[in-house]
Amino acid sequence: MIRPGVSSMFFHEHPIDEIFSSVEEAGLSGIEFWVETPHFWLRGLPLADIDAAVREHPALSPISVHAPVLDLNPCSINPRVAMASVQYAVEAVDLAEAVGAAVLTVHPGRRTARRSPSAYDYERFEGYLSRLGEAAGGKGVRVAIENMEPRVNSLLCSPGAVREVLDEHSWLWFTLDVAHAMNASPQGVIRYIETCGDRCANVHLSAAMDGRMHLPVDGDRRIATIIRSLADAGYDGPLTLEIDDQAFSRPLSLEEKIGILRRQRVFIEDCLR
Repeated sequence: MIRPGVSSMFFHEHPIDEIFSSVEEAGLSGIEFWVETPHFWLRGLPLADIDAAVREHPALSPISVHAPVLDLNPCSINPRVAMASVQYAVEAVDLAEAVGAAVLTVHPGRRTARRSPSAYDYERFEGYLSRLGEAAGGKGVRVAIENMEPRVNSLLCSPGAVREVLDEHSWLWFTLDVAHAMNASPQGVIRYIETCGDRCANVHLSAAMDGRMHLPVDGDRRIATIIRSLADAGYDGPLTLEIDDQAFSRPLSLEEKIGILRRQRVFIEDCLR
């Protein structure tokens, strides 16, 4: 059964226990915990805090985890940046396993220059996947790579490119980012579902319009079609709302964020009826 959830980064300024409580109060059944959630990241990654939150909110289990990506690039031309980026992703595999997460989402990286990826960039990318595959071996967490926006220096920004990587790496799964795919065209999302749906382990759900991304989904007919297409394709994993709280005209209170998530949940449930 599809499990509507939300990224912890929607509650960017809140502590871990408050984030989990708010997600449950909104009636959602899952959470994708970003390792870079400030209350966790800036306090030395206290794993016990996530463990406690997971135990106190069993209705949200199994959670998902998003590996660190801010300021990082595993395909960077700078070898130290690339090394640090790969190491953070590898450590996130262990973290996800430790908290009982079902899925860990990772980003593919990008060419540092704003030019089409070169053979050198793909060589770095393959080295990155090799390290991730070694780290994931024997663990219960699914490592899922995310499609990126269709930019000139993106490595994975088309259904065909993602499918090729999935076919080459049988251990690897896929996180479909709807807003990234919609930035090309709404129909592009459907092509991702048709091409890569059999390996989809997570979906980042948000709308994109006029160059703006990670918008709320309620009332969006394009999103309704996508949700129904996922269900028709047999998808039964996390449906992770990835909404940017900075996309609103003013700062939101905690109560307002919970109310927004309730509306998204009702919309998703209506689409699945």
